[in-house]
Amino acid sequence: MSSDAGHSEIQGSRLLATCLLGGVVLAVSVVGFFLVYPPQRSFGIWRRRKKKPIRVYMDGCFDMMHYGHCNALRQARALGDQLVVGVVCDAEIIANKGPPVTPLHERMIMVSAVKWVDEIIPDAPYAITEDFMKKLFDEYNIDYIIHGDDPCILPDGTDAYALAKKVGRYKQIKRTEGVSSTDIVGRMLLCVRERSNSDSHNHSSLQRQFSHGHSQKFEDGGSGSGTRISHFLPTSRRIVQFSNGKGPGPDARIVYIDGAFDLFHAGHVEAFECC
Repeated sequence: MSSDAGHSEIQGSRLLATCLLGGVVLAVSVVGFFLVYPPQRSFGIWRRRKKKPIRVYMDGCFDMMHYGHCNALRQARALGDQLVVGVVCDAEIIANKGPPVTPLHERMIMVSAVKWVDEIIPDAPYAITEDFMKKLFDEYNIDYIIHGDDPCILPDGTDAYALAKKVGRYKQIKRTEGVSSTDIVGRMLLCVRERSNSDSHNHSSLQRQFSHGHSQKFEDGGSGSGTRISHFLPTSRRIVQFSNGKGPGPDARIVYIDGAFDLFHAGHVEAFECC
């Protein structure tokens, strides 16, 4: 009996020593692992995969929407993963710029049709106020506020995006030169004025001049109300920027629609959606 007890005691001691040795080896292995691969490195890939999308916000009137607006939205979307667009309400536009040509619901249809837009905020304010900026950050999880490099000055002379710049959450894109809603309205008014004071031949010539983005008076170097020459050239690089790089599939149904599409509006969008 005493021999069996001594044998069991020896086996227990060996088991205890083995467990202790195993624990020491495991502890040394864990310490060595974290020395070679610190937590910020070992879990870096996992953190990148779980990184939240960058949400950017851009607002605008988007009245008489044109390719300059689309190019701005394209550039804004490239600065983040998701683009939230605020469409300024009619009352705010009237107070800061004058009455819009296109009502809010039509402007929202136009903006929502742009492929780079992920979300729309209706009735957005014209200027970034402290309360609205807090709402953007807290409720919409906006990381950056985007605007073009042209100044946006309020009637009181202050910068509409001063608060966003102050907190370091502002990013800027390049404005598309040669086109704006104001220019388009100017073309229309000038066209009507010239039509009433010229014959049909001169009118046709004027229409051709407008189709190229400038008036005869401006082209000849004269001063006055001529519209600016558009520098938005449809180069191969520009076409690639606006395309998604995807062609139709082998079983895709391809639909054709044509039109002048002058002063692109919500009715054009609805026609495309029906197709």
